[in-house]
Amino acid sequence: MERLLLDQKLAREIELAEAQAAVACVEKLKELQPDVHGAVESLAGGYAIYCGANSPVTQAVGLGLGEQPVTTEEFRALEEFYFSRQEPVRVETCPLADASLFEHYRTYGYRVTEFSNVMARPVSKPENSTAKGIAVSRAGRDELDLWALTVAQGFAENSPVAKEILSVMKMFAMAASTECYLARIAGRVAGGATLALRGRIAGLFGASTLPGFRKRGVQTALLYARLERAEQAGCELAVSLAQPGSISQRNITRQGFQTLYTRVKFERGCPTTN
Repeated sequence: MERLLLDQKLAREIELAEAQAAVACVEKLKELQPDVHGAVESLAGGYAIYCGANSPVTQAVGLGLGEQPVTTEEFRALEEFYFSRQEPVRVETCPLADASLFEHYRTYGYRVTEFSNVMARPVSKPENSTAKGIAVSRAGRDELDLWALTVAQGFAENSPVAKEILSVMKMFAMAASTECYLARIAGRVAGGATLALRGRIAGLFGASTLPGFRKRGVQTALLYARLERAEQAGCELAVSLAQPGSISQRNITRQGFQTLYTRVKFERGCPTTN
């Protein structure tokens, strides 16, 4: 398979595709739950996104990948965006971001809290892409609550899932250009996943399998179905995220994905809550 060559242009395209999916989630949240006061602000070449307190979507993405250095004024505006909402600043940061962004992190005392590998492959249906005994279908609007609970429970293992997480996931599922999929074995729901279609980028996110159906090929079946759909939609590049060294990364690598770069989450707590 063709090896992908990373440059800042490609990194920016990938980061902004993810950011736009989050922006669409906020727009749906503002429409259906205005009391949450979702908000988006364009800053430093990327977006600051607020989708409710402690939401996994509440973070900044794509900063420092523009043509200019990140100014002190832009960085302080980023902090004000979150601190004014009593929220820590969390920034998913590409290693190709301008050096000025990292200098601001140093100056203002940010810490690293997470790493994630950004993985990609050309969009095409893999060879031998059959998943025997596993049926994958797009979730209808009447199945979005089932989809949200399935994916959330897959990540939470046997712990209860917070209602706030389910609510945010449903907003994400209902956002423009986002599709959700369910996998079933013998008619029983076994897992779910998301596909975000953004121009030539297909984002394959949020795949999880319920504990009772592990090691039966559910995630592979969900991957095949989404790659096929992405090809039909005219996308050229499939992108997925995985923790370094995780089982998910190994599974994705076996399907022809390569690690383009490792993204780092920088964080600073809200001063009024520390």
